[in-house]
Formats: sequence, structure tokens, C-alpha cells
Amino acid sequence: MVTVQQWAEWITHAAQGDEDACAALYREFSPAVLRLALGMLGDLADAEEVVQDSFVYALRNLRNFDAQKSAFTTWLYTITLSRCRNKRRRRWLVTFPLELLDSEKPHDNQGTIESILEQRRVSRVIWEALQELPTRLREAVVLRYIAELRYHEIGQALGCNPKTAESRVRLGIEAMRRTLRRWGMAEEMEWAEAPTW
Repeated sequence: MVTVQQWAEWITHAAQGDEDACAALYREFSPAVLRLALGMLGDLADAEEVVQDSFVYALRNLRNFDAQKSAFTTWLYTITLSRCRNKRRRRWLVTFPLELLDSEKPHDNQGTIESILEQRRVSRVIWEALQELPTRLREAVVLRYIAELRYHEIGQALGCNPKTAESRVRLGIEAMRRTLRRWGMAEEMEWAEAPTW
């Protein structure tokens, strides 16, 4: 298991142009960035493009990363969200093909979107309800339940305070419940009450 100290070393070396450190950062963080992009965009090809764009930008701008201001993952997720917003402006996507999501490292499929949703008893209909949310609410819900960020980290990524982040998550969940009630599937939202979330 990679330690925070190892991450810090990779970041330092990558900022100095060390290609091995850049590759190590990509290997370590790209699966989580891909899950986040998939959660936002719902399309594997678009998400993979966003991952590439996000890492190119992040690795070129590592000197701008300040560990005193945010965690590396929060900084990277903020970059990814920006790229997702740009992508969504160019192309509106409605569906989310879960069958395409074998996005984790080849030796570890425990963290794919599909397995995460399965482990948490979240069905495809939940995913479809998520895709109907306005962008600002969808971003907050994805950061909370897919990226598993805390409210202060969501606030950092979205440029708002933690209370606003919490409110957006709550409003997003309420909107999803209304959508599922309209579809006659209100019981599907039981996962949102799970204490581990």
C-alpha cells in the first residue's frame, strides 16, 4: 500500500520533471479520476479523454500545487471537474452504460464504479436519477458518494464552503428521491441512509 509520504515524494520528483514519478502518480490516481469523470459524464470515451487532459494539466502545473491549501486528491479532482464541465458544455450525455465500466487497475477490480454501486446496493436506476440532477448538485453528490470526499473537501473542489457543499448533497439526494418516487421506485434510495456514507 502506498503511503502519503510516497505520494509526497512522487509529487516533489514529478514537479522536477522525473518521468517515473509522473508515471507513478498517474498509476496511483488515474483510476479514481476516471471514476469521478465517469460519474460526471456517463461516457467512457469522454471520461478517458478528461483523465488524460486532467493529468497533462496537473503534471505540467505541479509547482502550483500547495499541500498547505488542499490535499493532492482534492486539487486533482478540482482540475478534473473543470475538464468535465468543459466536456459537458460541448456534448450533452444522457445515459450511463455501466456495462462499459471496467475502469480499475487490471489487478484490482474492487474499485470500479460498477462494483462500488453493487457493494452499496445502488442500481442502474439510481445512476439514471443522478444523471438528471443539475450540474452543481450532481457534482456534489458524485464527490460525496463516488469520490468519497468529506464536505470540507467537496467545498474546496467546488469553490464553496462546507455547509454549501453539504446542502448541495442534501438537495441532490432529495431531488433524486423525488425522481425515483415519480418513477415508482422510491425504495431504491435506501442506500443514502447508510451510515458508512
